[in-house]
Amino acid sequence: MDSRKVSASAHFLLAAVHVYWATGASWPASDERSLSLTVLNTQASFGPRVVLPLAALHLLLAGAVLTSARWRLSRLVVVGLVAGLAARAAVGLVWITGAIDTSTAFYWLNLFLYTPACVALCVADLKLLRARRPAAVDRPLLSDFLR
Repeated sequence: MDSRKVSASAHFLLAAVHVYWATGASWPASDERSLSLTVLNTQASFGPRVVLPLAALHLLLAGAVLTSARWRLSRLVVVGLVAGLAARAAVGLVWITGAIDTSTAFYWLNLFLYTPACVALCVADLKLLRARRPAAVDRPLLSDFLR
């Protein structure tokens, strides 16, 4: 599977998780407060008004990744995605050094899941941006058929 599909799949999965949370479910925690502390290390709402726009954002990002070889706007969106992933990975590395309480679930999820995933997706998306755009394919034009 190429890195474009892997990256897009990660965003589709994240969109699905956010839609799941919009139903009121709190997995992997027992309640919304615990979920918030586990995922964000702070208390925040996981209501539909918050998580559905995030799900839509992940769907947009997946679409941009999948179309980045064809559309310049998609490539620009992927540049923004790479910047965001790099920033999140950098902050995650600071947190790993003990800048936050190391006894929390968030610390361990950040250490073994969140930060490595951000680094991996950032590298995969950088690879997409560095790949040369395919040459334009010769497609018949309507005028070719009218001759």
